[in-house]
Amino acid sequence: MSLVRLCALALLALPLSAVAAPPDDDAYAEARGIVDDLQRIVAPTGVQETHTVRIGGIDQVITVRGMDRANPILLYVHGGPAAPMMPASWTFQKPWEDYFTVVQWDQRAAGRTLRANDADAVAPTIAIDRYVGDAIELIDWLRTTYGKRKVILVGHSWGSVIGMRVLAEKPEWLHAYVGIGQIIHPWSDETIGYTHALDAARSEGNATAVGELEALAPYPGADLRGGRIDAQRKWVIHYGGHSAYRDNSDYYFRAQRLSPDYTPEDRRAIAAGSTLTLDRILGQWRSVDFRGLQRVQAPVVMLLGRHDYTTPSRPVADWIAAVDAPFKHTTWFEHSAHFAPIEEPGRTLMTLVQRVRPLAVAAGDGAALVD
Repeated sequence: MSLVRLCALALLALPLSAVAAPPDDDAYAEARGIVDDLQRIVAPTGVQETHTVRIGGIDQVITVRGMDRANPILLYVHGGPAAPMMPASWTFQKPWEDYFTVVQWDQRAAGRTLRANDADAVAPTIAIDRYVGDAIELIDWLRTTYGKRKVILVGHSWGSVIGMRVLAEKPEWLHAYVGIGQIIHPWSDETIGYTHALDAARSEGNATAVGELEALAPYPGADLRGGRIDAQRKWVIHYGGHSAYRDNSDYYFRAQRLSPDYTPEDRRAIAAGSTLTLDRILGQWRSVDFRGLQRVQAPVVMLLGRHDYTTPSRPVADWIAAVDAPFKHTTWFEHSAHFAPIEEPGRTLMTLVQRVRPLAVAAGDGAALVD
C-alpha cells in the first residue's frame, strides 16, 4: 500500500516511520516520562482524565485536560478519518489548558479507540453519518459529565466535515465552531491542490512530478480511490501544501513518539485505522458539500493557512464571507499550511483566547480574563 495513501483523506501523509515504531522504540521511554511529568496537571482546580466512553455502540477513548474545571470545554475533532491528534497534542496543547478544558478524542477506528474494539466489527460502521452521530453523543456525554450546557467544537481537516455537520444539526450545543484545514467541497479542494502542485512542478522543471500529475488528468475525476488521491497528495506535500516551507511533515509524526498518552502499540494502530477507513470514506466523499449551507445558528471562527493546498483556504474564506451567522471571524495564518496549531501555535492560542473563549464566557461558561 502507498505510504501516502495511509492518511491521504485526512489529508495527512503518513510515512512508515510514523506508524511502525523502530526496533529501539524503548529508547523513547525516558523521554515520554519527562514529557508526561512536564504535562502533568497538579492544580487542585484542574482535570487530567482518560475515559473510555461507550459511543455509537463501541468503546471510544478520550483525554480531558485543563487547569480549571470552570473553563469552557473545547472538543478537538481530528483529521483522518483515522489520524488522531492525541499523540501530537503535547506539542501545542498545554497553553490551551490555561483557558479551556481540552478534550482529545480518538474517533471510530482511530488509534486507541481502534485497539479497544474488534476491527472487523467496526468496519461495516465506517460511514460519515455514524461519525457525526458519534460526535453528537460525545458532546452530550461531556455536557452531562462536566456540567456544561455547550462546548466549543474544533474540527480539523476530515474532522471539519464532522464539525460542520454538528454545526448544522446541533448548534444549540455549541458556544462556537472553529474550523482548521476546513473542508467545504472536496472536489473543489482537490482541483485547487492539483493545480498548485502541477504549476509548481512545471515552474521547477520537475519532469517526474509533471509526468505523474498529468497522468491523473482529468483530476479529480469521478472517483478518488484506486491511488488517485495518493498521487496528488504526494506532490502537494512536496510543494509545501501540507506544511508551509517544508517538503514533508515528518516533524509532526516523529513528535508522536514522545507522547505520554500513546504506547508504541497505539501508534502502530494508526496505520491500521487508516487502512480500514480510507476507501470506505472516499466512497462517500461525493456527499460532502457545504456550499449550500448559507445560514448557521452558532458562531463560526475559521483558522486559514495561507499555504494550505491539502484543504485549500480560499473556498473557506469565500464561504464564511457569505454565510449568515450570529458571529463569524476569520484569521489568516501567513506561515502555515495544514497544521496551524503546530506551525503557528502562538497565533492559534491568541485566536482561541481572544475570539472564541469570550463567546463562552458571555454565555456564562467560565470567568472573564483579568490582567
